Amino acid sequence: MRNLLKSLYVTSALALVACAAPSFSQTSQGTMTTVARQIPSNPNIAAKDAADPRAFLDAIEGKEALDWAIARNTKTLDRLSQDPRFGQYQAEMLKILQATDRIPMPGFEHGGMIDNFWQDADHKQGVWRRTTWESYKTNDPKWETIFDVDAQAKLDGKMWVFNGSDCLPPDNRYCLISLADGGTDADIVREFDTQTKAFVPGGFDLPAGKQNVSWVDKDTLYVSREWQPGELTTSSYPYITKKLKRGQKLEDAVEVFRGKKDDVSAGRYVLRDIDGAYVIDMSYSKPSFFETVTTFYTDAGPVTLPFPLNSDFQAYHKGQAVYRLKSDWTSAKGTAFKAGAIISFDLKAGLKAPAKIEPVTIFMPGDHQSVETISQTRTRLVMAILSNVTGEVHGFSFDGKGWSAKKLDLPANSTLDLVSADDQGDDVFVSASGFLAPTTLYRVDVVSGKSEIIKAAPERFDAQGLQVQQHWATSTDGTKIPYFLVARKDVKLDGQTPTLLYAYGGFEASMLPAYSASIGKLWLEKGGAYVLANIRGGGEFGPKWHEAGLKTNRQRIYDDFQAVAEDLIARKVTSPRRLGIMGGSNGGLLMGVQLTQRPDLWNAVVVQVPLLDMVNYTHMSAGASWQGEYGNPDDPAEGAFLRGISPYHNVKAGTAYPEPLFETSTKDDRVGPVHARKMAALFEDMGLPYYYYENIEGGHKAAANLPEIARRYAIEYTYLTKKLMD
Repeated sequence: MRNLLKSLYVTSALALVACAAPSFSQTSQGTMTTVARQIPSNPNIAAKDAADPRAFLDAIEGKEALDWAIARNTKTLDRLSQDPRFGQYQAEMLKILQATDRIPMPGFEHGGMIDNFWQDADHKQGVWRRTTWESYKTNDPKWETIFDVDAQAKLDGKMWVFNGSDCLPPDNRYCLISLADGGTDADIVREFDTQTKAFVPGGFDLPAGKQNVSWVDKDTLYVSREWQPGELTTSSYPYITKKLKRGQKLEDAVEVFRGKKDDVSAGRYVLRDIDGAYVIDMSYSKPSFFETVTTFYTDAGPVTLPFPLNSDFQAYHKGQAVYRLKSDWTSAKGTAFKAGAIISFDLKAGLKAPAKIEPVTIFMPGDHQSVETISQTRTRLVMAILSNVTGEVHGFSFDGKGWSAKKLDLPANSTLDLVSADDQGDDVFVSASGFLAPTTLYRVDVVSGKSEIIKAAPERFDAQGLQVQQHWATSTDGTKIPYFLVARKDVKLDGQTPTLLYAYGGFEASMLPAYSASIGKLWLEKGGAYVLANIRGGGEFGPKWHEAGLKTNRQRIYDDFQAVAEDLIARKVTSPRRLGIMGGSNGGLLMGVQLTQRPDLWNAVVVQVPLLDMVNYTHMSAGASWQGEYGNPDDPAEGAFLRGISPYHNVKAGTAYPEPLFETSTKDDRVGPVHARKMAALFEDMGLPYYYYENIEGGHKAAANLPEIARRYAIEYTYLTKKLMD
């Protein structure tokens, strides 16, 4: 199995701000918005080297910073919890999240067993468990607990979040369990025996840190971590790998690979075949987020293959190395391969003569296609493919010369997710869902292509009278941008429908139709409309769709989002008075940009775990790793562009802004809480109202367990209801 002290602290600067009366402006829709006042410390006008009165918020767990955050948490909760819908929403969502009739998503385990990670009212932090296939198929499987996270958390006095396990093939008895205190990216790693259901006495036990750990053999690990203070990349990830033997102290581990300090990350690991047998040692180093130098360690020495750095090694199947190309590439014989192609070649032969590699194409996506995931069973390569933002799954067979494909028998016009693949057989679990269709779990024979329904989740909201439509908006440069609209069939085109618009727009991540109990129960069921925008920056249409919005081209992504909003308004589905937006992480940056670039378009903005200071982001948490996506603030052209779109640097005096909701987490060591803290503090300094909630636990997910998730939903949808429906 793998893969939030009620004390009030206000600085003297903020206290002075609170004494000044804000000014208001009435919009054309009749709503009141607050106009920002001018202050000398506004980054929009302050000198680049000016002292920052909000610098105390940089100390993530500093007392002043935490007191500031907790005071604003208290204010936000006091305001929202007075609305009777807050308690209702929280209770409704907790009931859904803890429902015992959810589908326990399965993983194929050794020996024909099925495993699952489960959270409910009795297991807040979760339990890793297993059952037989025959039992799993029943309505009431008999589960055997492998590892109880709650019990371990109580024993250790920690808020453990389970980050998964890496088990040693072929029998998978011994596993490396990863646990993160409060949900940070940094975790501890301990060796666990799945037969005795206990940590191995004297076994491998690695202290907390951002680390990558993999098995070499039963008594040996490759460990990449911060061995000495400062031995992390500028992106805060490990780049030195050492071989650690059983019983050996960390300080005695032997170095086997070293990347560079300015890499995003680097490490070494073992490539195995489908049976778990050793194939070859490999290493990777990432000069940027989207580039990887992959090295194979042969008897004749290390070998690097001649593919573009942005190509991805995907799998090893029947002696074939499988790669995904993200840019055009031509072989030595002159064969042209297009960006997006999935290719393969004989690995052993390729390592002997790298310059002569002549791959074959497994699959070449069309203009409106992309490959989402690649997995494998014992005899098949399996791909989840997007075609015009709907799912397909294909099995591919290799006959020694080329590949043949079979489309699996799964529902059309659905979002299909590869849940798990059986490496001892030829079955896969696939989940199917849609905006209005609850998740159904299929088991599919990839050889025959035939499928059977194993489990189906119940409806969590009343979808009667709702429909899904796909529309296309035209962006500033003429590009057609698809989006989904979920609304009532009899929706009045009078501009008065409360509408929530969501997007992400980055890192080649595709946004797909999926069943959401929170959106359905707390929004659609209450009469709202929901819109999912497939803007550029994502992976819906392959590498080019993503690359169109990289670095100084990023305004295209923001234009796409605004085009969708304007299309909704032009269709009279909604209006700025009734239009709200929401997004997290990179999507949080998208929300910040929309808040500052087009405050006239929205009446509610939910900004989740965001990046907002794009001038200094490379010095905040893991920000340096994302320069391949956003650009380098120290580069003259890229830096000027980033300052021009940076939300923290573009809040302007005399401008009216909607009242946003900023959400973040203290334990988020990926993006970090400082972006949201400083943006909220700037709003406060400039006399602008806002809501703020910082979960003290939860990491980048902003919640460490189901009750925290339910509270977060209650905060978001009470805010959205007050702003857009009232």
